[in-house]
Amino acid sequence: MNRRTFVKAAAAPMIASPRIFGANSRLKVGVIGVGGRARWLMQYFGKELDDVDLVAVADCYLARCYNKDPRQRGTPFNEGWERWAKYDSYQKMLEKEKLDAVWVETTTHARARAAIHAMQAGVDVYAEKPIHLTVEEGRAMVRAARKYNRVFQAGSQQRSMPINRYASELVRTGKIGKVKTVQVCNYMPGLVWMAPPEAHALPEGLDWDEWCNQTELRPYHPTLHRGWSNYVHFDDGGESWGVSGWGTHGLDQVQCALGMDRTGPTEIWTEDRETKDLPDWPLMKEAGFRHLVKRKPVVLKFATGTEVRLEEPGKNSHSQLGGIFVGEKGTIEIVRGDYTANPPELRKNSPDVLPEGKGEDVPHLRNFVDCVRSRKLTNADVETAHRATTLCHLVSICRLLDRKLRWDPEAERLIGDEQANAMLSRPRRKGYELPGLA
Repeated sequence: MNRRTFVKAAAAPMIASPRIFGANSRLKVGVIGVGGRARWLMQYFGKELDDVDLVAVADCYLARCYNKDPRQRGTPFNEGWERWAKYDSYQKMLEKEKLDAVWVETTTHARARAAIHAMQAGVDVYAEKPIHLTVEEGRAMVRAARKYNRVFQAGSQQRSMPINRYASELVRTGKIGKVKTVQVCNYMPGLVWMAPPEAHALPEGLDWDEWCNQTELRPYHPTLHRGWSNYVHFDDGGESWGVSGWGTHGLDQVQCALGMDRTGPTEIWTEDRETKDLPDWPLMKEAGFRHLVKRKPVVLKFATGTEVRLEEPGKNSHSQLGGIFVGEKGTIEIVRGDYTANPPELRKNSPDVLPEGKGEDVPHLRNFVDCVRSRKLTNADVETAHRATTLCHLVSICRLLDRKLRWDPEAERLIGDEQANAMLSRPRRKGYELPGLA
């Protein structure tokens, strides 16, 4: 089945009833996109996730499916590659394998389309964050999950960390009173090309057309291939401290603690100053790249009157993965795996602190697996993840236009600003349209 045939078939799929799992039954899963992050998560299948079997992998760069990418980053995980079915197309994998779930670990610009195709095929989805490139994609993902009765989990691990959940509950239940402001890192914007790069030879086995996906078919360049998350055509500034990288985690933490998982701000504006930049990415040293906008502070104001202020540069650490919540009766700062509180008694009886980089993944993966079995909503459900990712896009749009915007979180439209509304979606290349949900 070729790509276009698959898309036509998926437009009106047979909706499979969710599988009923016995006490000793095992989940059969596949992985779409076998890059560094995927390799890191794959180490848990059959071990910490002892009821999960990895049976197939798919990547448009087939060398990765054979563990032969010479520049593969991530965990030194090297077990099991010979056992799994290997595909150069996730569409083929979805057609031929009887999967219960997939991990969608693609580039950001390919993620929504792959996730929707999987849900249409009757498969539950764990998707890396940010789950989408545009607000339009996110709403389509929510509709697909609800239409096809699919379980969905986004890779926002703080949602499953006991200490983060505990601290969020303190804020949400008024232990520091009404929250007046939340201070978060002023995350970096993405980069753009100043000029088309010189074409390089394609690595053997790489389907570059499929890799470019919805975007313009550009000449192959290794800097783009390996550093795609820096560039706004493929992400929203996703590398570590970028607005859709750690910014997705940080703003999701804000949404969680404020109890705003199903809504968003009503006003967004920039302030006429710049924060001190963090060190530039190493790729900035190469000629031909620049930031799209200045790194001005951005303020997101909610209907409750709470202002979320992206204004401090932060540190290149987990301190960027949360925020400082300033209430009428105290202050709580939540980071990944820890929090501080004033008054200090709000630290009493809290869960254990997680060492940086330890204990992050398994509880979140376990939550997804358990929900595949129970059919309950996950800790980072598709609607929750869509709303947090939308904040990242609104920050980028506001910086680009450099004017005050009014947002209707129910309609998901910018009020009275069609230029801004046009940025909620992007033109997609023919053959890579979003799947229809008819």
